[in-house]
Amino acid sequence: MNGLQPIGIVNSCFKQKFGIPRQPGLIPEATASLELLPPFNRKEAIRGLEGFSHLWLLFWFHKIKSGHWHPTVRPPRLGGKQRVGVFASRSPFRPNPIGLSVVRLLGWSEDGGRLALHLGGVDILDATPVLDIKPYIPYADMVSGASGGFTDLYQQNIVNVVYSSEAINFLCSIDGLEAVRLRNLITGILQQNPRPAYYASLGAKKLFGIKLMAYEFYWRQDASDITVVKISSIP
Repeated sequence: MNGLQPIGIVNSCFKQKFGIPRQPGLIPEATASLELLPPFNRKEAIRGLEGFSHLWLLFWFHKIKSGHWHPTVRPPRLGGKQRVGVFASRSPFRPNPIGLSVVRLLGWSEDGGRLALHLGGVDILDATPVLDIKPYIPYADMVSGASGGFTDLYQQNIVNVVYSSEAINFLCSIDGLEAVRLRNLITGILQQNPRPAYYASLGAKKLFGIKLMAYEFYWRQDASDITVVKISSIP
């Protein structure tokens, strides 16, 4: 098999693996740009792409150690307690760590020879290499009557997210539109309950931190709420 060559690199709002949505499209405010690399950064290569609302991205889980995979995994949708086969999951720990996500195409830009696609609803880590782009074609890609296996049994409980006075004061100190986007992103991430299942027994004792865009925020979870304790700029 010939070696794979990345066609582009993702510049994502997600600066670390922890906190990334487990599926694409869950947080519309989660944006990224995909900068195409030479020799693929030519406008002819994306001609006609503007007519599609969504794209498939095929990418490489570049932070997964080579050979670090197991035949079974514990999907978050089963509470992290039950095992299924790796090929019955979307775990990044695979024999070939290849990811597949459908994302919204917001537009494209060209600046000084740099060609970039602007994307929404992403679930991809910053600096991820992309192997291919394909348009999402509704009549072919949307399968009527499809079964989702064990995921059909999943019922998400939306957690209430509250902000401490310190976190609110920080949001008030930055640009209004930036503050709205940041708060929507934080709320969307936390409503997906990114806390590992094995931390549930710790209650509100554990303080978690997530790096997002140019910021870092800290939060804890109790029986009823998630509280954003602090938000700060990354130096």
